[in-house]
Amino acid sequence: MLNRLEMMRIFCATAEASSFKEAAARLSISPQAVTRAVKELEAILGEPLFYRNTRQMRITEYGEQLALRARETIGQMDDLFLPSGKRPQSELSGIVRITAPIVIGRVFLLPILSRIAREHPQITIDLRLSDTHSDVVEQQIDIGVRVGFLRDSSFVARALSKVSFYVAATPELVARTKAPRTLQELNEVPTIALVDKSNGRNWPWFFVDGQQFAPKQNSFITDDSDLELSLALAGVGFAQLAASFIIPHIKSGRLVTVLDEFMAPSWDLYVYRPRRGPVPERIRLVYDEIAKAFSDPAQYPVER
Repeated sequence: MLNRLEMMRIFCATAEASSFKEAAARLSISPQAVTRAVKELEAILGEPLFYRNTRQMRITEYGEQLALRARETIGQMDDLFLPSGKRPQSELSGIVRITAPIVIGRVFLLPILSRIAREHPQITIDLRLSDTHSDVVEQQIDIGVRVGFLRDSSFVARALSKVSFYVAATPELVARTKAPRTLQELNEVPTIALVDKSNGRNWPWFFVDGQQFAPKQNSFITDDSDLELSLALAGVGFAQLAASFIIPHIKSGRLVTVLDEFMAPSWDLYVYRPRRGPVPERIRLVYDEIAKAFSDPAQYPVER
């Protein structure tokens, strides 16, 4: 029989892990010990702490609330045994799991998170970059950044800025092929297609009045949005790219835009949390810092 404080330590570690096995590895104990501790705690409290099956583990709402209270209590208990002068200056500690699109993550989010990691070394940033929507429950995501529409209305979301999409190419390619003046003329120039990883099909290009277009003269197809931008800069083809990515290249003259009069309405860029209720201080800090940075045109340009 474990003492109750130790059971709470094991439970808190498990609440931040993706599986009992991962929690056991962090604590240097066996998965069986984690399982026993969780079961004993559930028996004492009379409430399930995790939903679990053969494929995944998910913390219950009761478990979330308990973990928030338990972390604070355990932290205060640990502080009592620290020598004078070595007590932490902040209660911020633990993992913050974040998901974001690939290029947004690499170009804009990474500098923000790097600064947070330097200023708060007790926070562990777990950043997952993907152009497909993550399963926030299965992956236990704390914060997400997305462009477009959010599929789950239960998210706590904040629209930060607008994202416009331009058709762009190098000046040399435009001069060599003649700039398209209609959507149909896009079929006469080389284009770069981006694959939607969720279904394996090419993303359509979006234009005014809800028009969608699938260019037929693809000179390159990729599922990596970062590579898509690099290919456009290399003169491989025309591409439809977010304004925030190409503004510096337009100002430098490396890219020019075409068909601006057909540009679709801007999409919202969101930062969101998948859970309501009390939020750990470390998650609130990272969430607010991301929101602040993406709301600042100096850090996240949204206009030409």
